[in-house]
Amino acid sequence: MREWTREKKLKTRSVNGTLALGEMVSEILVKAGKLVILRGDLGAGKTTLVKGIASALGAAEEEDVVSPTFTLVHAFQGRKVRLYHLDVYRLETERELATLGIEEMVEEPGSLVVVEWGEKFPSLVEAADAEVAMALGEVESERLLELKWRG
Repeated sequence: MREWTREKKLKTRSVNGTLALGEMVSEILVKAGKLVILRGDLGAGKTTLVKGIASALGAAEEEDVVSPTFTLVHAFQGRKVRLYHLDVYRLETERELATLGIEEMVEEPGSLVVVEWGEKFPSLVEAADAEVAMALGEVESERLLELKWRG
């Protein structure tokens, strides 16, 4: 498995702080590559982080970004980047995963593919250019974020 070469640990104490972190890390993620895995338990703030990323890329307003748990894929066209937001929580096999066309999304020029629950699939973990692990903090609104990337 490829090793991560860069790492950053961050903390936020509010929803607005998580949105701001999304805006901050969007630049790193776009430079890091095309495929990003978002890890974290239910309620860890993964979709909120994507709201911040989408906002920073000019791809969507915060209220337009919702979890694609049932639709599996949402696409948003930004100023310079097309953001694909996926949630693979409900998928169980690599075959089901293959039907989403993630490879084509990644190969598309100017795309950023962010996958919630991607750690369930070894093929995604191996292909990922970056990973964001999110966890609940000690206080209710606190979130801990660990960003790892290559490059």
